[in-house]
Amino acid sequence: MVFIFSLTFPNLPLYKTSSHPLLFFVYCIYSISDQMGQFINLAVVLSLSLCFSVLPDTASAQLRRNYYANTCPNVENIVRGAVAKKFSQTFVTAPATIRLFFHDCFVQGCDASVIIASSGGNTAEKDHPDNLSLAGDGFDTVIKAKEAVDAVPSCRNKVSCADILAMATRDVIALSGGPSYAVELGRLDGLSSKAASVNGKLPQAFFNLNQLNSLFAANGLNQADMIALSGAHTVGFSHCGKFANRIYNFSSQNPVDPTLNQAYASQLQQMCPRNVDPRIAINMDPNTPRTFDNVYYQNLQQGKGLFTSDQVLFTDSRSKPTVNAWATNTQAFQQAFVTAITKLGRVGVKTGKNGNIRRNCAAFN
Repeated sequence: MVFIFSLTFPNLPLYKTSSHPLLFFVYCIYSISDQMGQFINLAVVLSLSLCFSVLPDTASAQLRRNYYANTCPNVENIVRGAVAKKFSQTFVTAPATIRLFFHDCFVQGCDASVIIASSGGNTAEKDHPDNLSLAGDGFDTVIKAKEAVDAVPSCRNKVSCADILAMATRDVIALSGGPSYAVELGRLDGLSSKAASVNGKLPQAFFNLNQLNSLFAANGLNQADMIALSGAHTVGFSHCGKFANRIYNFSSQNPVDPTLNQAYASQLQQMCPRNVDPRIAINMDPNTPRTFDNVYYQNLQQGKGLFTSDQVLFTDSRSKPTVNAWATNTQAFQQAFVTAITKLGRVGVKTGKNGNIRRNCAAFN
């Protein structure tokens, strides 16, 4: 966001600031020092108020690479080792961790609040209906990585669960064949986790493009970011109930969603018969479900998007060109994905008194 000011102090130029808060702060100090007169006290108060009210959110500004260089310099290797071990035990580690990160960041920001277990009279985020399908392997990945980090005496209680989740997400993407990227660190763990806070914060399988864009925009993400992050469904899975309406009762005229590939719809009906066990899960990418690649977009071109919110990216003319571009260009998709997930990692970061470093990721200190 760009702020433009035209201050009434004499002999001072119009000043524009956006990504340079320090420059603007210097300008504010100059404006204060230059207003030496009978209204000096008022000028100081007003100028300082203006300065600090327009400085951008410092939460995301504090994130940086190598944040733990002086406190736990080997943290990324420690986390990567723990994640690789978990990944070798089950591939579900990958989609489960990616989805956990997304669900965490979209509700109260990237603060590991989704990992908190319900206790006493508090029903935590993880027990909201929209989070009940989060696979346990995602939670276990973070907990195991936290244990590995804290096993190093100099690192104990120095690294937040929120940062561990961000690093683990990068690692499972790379282990699945996707891009590796530098992770910005410096998040603190949240101090609150309530199921009620999840309401209306997560995208639904039936969303259209307007609904998707609106929800992502609320988190500082644009349409390209949304389409890129949707690409993580290339290693995702879903329970049958999330898309049953598309293969059995889409409408009175069309029991099967006409945007679905007919052969794919028949395949889904075989895997998800009526009254199927709700624990049955289906790969979201029927072709390369264990590889983080751009085949997700190729599937959309063929009418093989599992959710309405997947297929709409191709059927809506506003997003279709991006789908077509990334279906044929792996590098372009990966670059867009890295940009999008980096932006996602900056959402609602907790700093100062708004957070801490949990000793146990599943419980408040």
